[in-house]
Amino acid sequence: MTATGEDDTGARTGPWWWARWRSAALDIGLAAVSALECGAKGFSFAADAGIPAFVGVLFGVLAGSVLVVRRRWPIAVVLVSIAVMPAQMGFLMILVGLYTLAASELPRRIIGALAAMATVGMLIVTFVWLRQGVDQGDLEFGGWFVPFGAITTSLGMTAPPLLLGLYVGARRRLMESLRERADSLERELQLLAERAEERAEWARGEERTRIAREMHDVVAHRVSLMVVHAAALQAVARKDPEKAVRNAALVGDMGRQALTELREMLGVLRSGGDAAAERRAGVPLVAVGAAAAAAASREVSRAAEESEGPSLAELDELIGQSAAAGMVVALSVEGDARSYPPEVEQTAYRVVQEALTNVHKHAAGAKTYVRLAHRVSEIAMQVENEPPPEAASSARLPSGGNGLVGMKERVSALGGVFVSGPTDAGGFRVSAVIPAA
Repeated sequence: MTATGEDDTGARTGPWWWARWRSAALDIGLAAVSALECGAKGFSFAADAGIPAFVGVLFGVLAGSVLVVRRRWPIAVVLVSIAVMPAQMGFLMILVGLYTLAASELPRRIIGALAAMATVGMLIVTFVWLRQGVDQGDLEFGGWFVPFGAITTSLGMTAPPLLLGLYVGARRRLMESLRERADSLERELQLLAERAEERAEWARGEERTRIAREMHDVVAHRVSLMVVHAAALQAVARKDPEKAVRNAALVGDMGRQALTELREMLGVLRSGGDAAAERRAGVPLVAVGAAAAAAASREVSRAAEESEGPSLAELDELIGQSAAAGMVVALSVEGDARSYPPEVEQTAYRVVQEALTNVHKHAAGAKTYVRLAHRVSEIAMQVENEPPPEAASSARLPSGGNGLVGMKERVSALGGVFVSGPTDAGGFRVSAVIPAA
């Protein structure tokens, strides 16, 4: 900022300390007029003081030219105008100097002190000039006119430019404050937009993870059972045709169930995407950004939550399917069964489902214990299998290594605790506790 409060950090096009060429032209023009006025007064002052005329004119021109630096050094302009006031010159300089001083960013005490000095100096000079005029008979007024004229002239020469400068300075500072607030608001909006984009990206990542987890739970268990039954079908096709027929029927049923669940999931995704697209219809392109992506992701998540999913009531059927595939499964339930929120029942079901799928993959033929405990404020489940028999055949099912990770993510998302690991006897245990609320 310069002494006059003009923005010195923006695009400058003027010379030296001027921000613009028109400002320089204005100051140079004012300085030229002031130099002419002071030079003319200097000529008459030289005649009264008995000094060469060119000295008085030169002095007046130099004093009046100081107005060219009013934006850079307003204090110097006011001091020079006060200094040349006894020679009855510099009236334009005192007017412009006081205005520039009042509009500057200088402390108010400095502005007040210089304004008081200029007012007192103008009062004294005017009083002396009027007194001389009355004494010499040039002014035909009474003695009362001298103080009245001196006070009126001094206030008329100093008060208007001072008040105008204070008003212009206050208005300039207000505009700068509003401009800074607008810039700050623009930066905040940009930051919010960046954060919204980050949240949208995070939501998209979470949605991809959730969809992958659902696909894994739906496909892995059904297909694993289908592969186990297919292996059993191959083994008994010639020895026991009736059992082979039953196994083939089970494979068909499981395949149809897997297809049904996949269709339901794809329908949820399609309906969520259509709803989000309909909500964005008619909105300008500039408004469809991170917020639209986040809204679409929330729509898909909401639709997925509202869709029907597995519950604990289907646990017996799940265990029956594993038993039909040749697994020995024992189910024990503690406490009184009651209803839970849909997400709690779905998570509990998926934990048991994934644990049984892992037994099919890695411990075929091992006896498995499924324990479910209904507690006051939580539900606990545990799936533990014994070591597989040495003669057990392996269906050689592929494993992506994401089953335990997905189970832990599901349970942790509901504020529960998930633990898994091998047992001392050589088996494997999966335990989870989920809050009932």
